[in-house]
Amino acid sequence: MLHKTKGVVLRSVKYGDTSLIVSIFTELFGLQSYIINGVRSFTAKQPARANHFQPATFLEMVVYHDDKKNLQRIKEFRISILYKDIYRNVHKNAVALFMIELIQKSLKQPESNIDLYEFTEASFVQLDQASPAITANFPLYFCLHLANYFGFNIQDNYDDAHQILDLLEGRFTRDYPLHSHYLEGEMSEISFQLLGIRDTDELEQFSLGRQQRQILTDAYIHYYGYHQPEFGTMRTIGVLQMLYK
Repeated sequence: MLHKTKGVVLRSVKYGDTSLIVSIFTELFGLQSYIINGVRSFTAKQPARANHFQPATFLEMVVYHDDKKNLQRIKEFRISILYKDIYRNVHKNAVALFMIELIQKSLKQPESNIDLYEFTEASFVQLDQASPAITANFPLYFCLHLANYFGFNIQDNYDDAHQILDLLEGRFTRDYPLHSHYLEGEMSEISFQLLGIRDTDELEQFSLGRQQRQILTDAYIHYYGYHQPEFGTMRTIGVLQMLYK
């Protein structure tokens, strides 16, 4: 059957001489794989359209969908969000690829999650429009708030008596845990403040240094690893750390 759905490209791999196999997080069906024939070929009548399937591209599609198949097909597609800055700004592009990898590593099942899709789409639009200060803090915001949609969000119970962020428990505690996976002091307080953000424009208020961002990013990525089996390592985090310098 044919269905209209939106989606964001997570990954594409060359297949044969002219085709691609593309992993797309769709609004209707969750994570899906599609084979797209002929998009790498170029003719006078039909230019190559492989650039439609680079990571972080948002598409409107008409797709064939069969729950029994692992590889689906796309009948029609067009770019739905035209970025002004993400593909030409090296900092925003690095953040966008980090976000894409984090989503890809967290999505495990081909199940619809419309709330997650809407959060993802809104986040990329906000990143595209962001100032340099907001862009620098965007990975921290995205890590913390994305976790809400996978069921292991950090509780925002920080107060005078609970100032230690236990990354295994996902909450602020009174006493130091019996392991080393925690944040304390300034790093814990900043995490609580980031959890309370409801508008990404608020990220402009966080004047963080390179070392602070690096410590927090590493801690949040480890948090994902603690709560998701087979999460593995993030390839794009190295690029972010270079930009933090």
